[in-house]
Amino acid sequence: MKIVVIGGTGLIGSKTVAILRQGGHDVVAASPKSGINSITGEGLKEVMAGAQVAIDLANSPSFEDKAVLEFFETSGRNLLAAEAATRVRHHVALSIAGTDRSDNGYFRAKVAQEKLIKTSGIPYTIIRATQFMEFLGGIADQARMETSSGFRPSCSSPSRRTTLLLSSPRWRSPRRETASSKSPARNEYRSTKSSPAI
Repeated sequence: MKIVVIGGTGLIGSKTVAILRQGGHDVVAASPKSGINSITGEGLKEVMAGAQVAIDLANSPSFEDKAVLEFFETSGRNLLAAEAATRVRHHVALSIAGTDRSDNGYFRAKVAQEKLIKTSGIPYTIIRATQFMEFLGGIADQARMETSSGFRPSCSSPSRRTTLLLSSPRWRSPRRETASSKSPARNEYRSTKSSPAI
């Protein structure tokens, strides 16, 4: 199976690509470095040709409210248009647990991305994962600059559980729902009921 991983050279993307390749899939690690740009649309239709699945792990280079919203909306529209044009059978996207329960600008941008996916007509899976610990260092650095407390937490290794979820055959089933609204710390799976088994 050909799988295109957008953001395939990033923190989670590189691990997802490695696991999928170990599983025998034909995986393309797509990123601007490889000439695939989800913001400009460069190379998207070409890389999607013949792919059954696209996994969107792209992330905004800016966390400023307007910039991050523009990133996820533009990237999402371009990806979904390319997938529709090349008949990609399933779209997978990584999101964050609790996005619809916060007024945080980044979370609002992820909600906008999810809405684009849900209304695209392409069978999809949205994985709402809990936050990765790698970001705590940057958050703590910012807090230290603001408070001069000198506090800095230690960070764990990348979330292997989320990486495995992205590459697991579990998301292939037509319907996945969890009671994540009752337990926001758990990963959430959502997909269209019409999703084909692949």
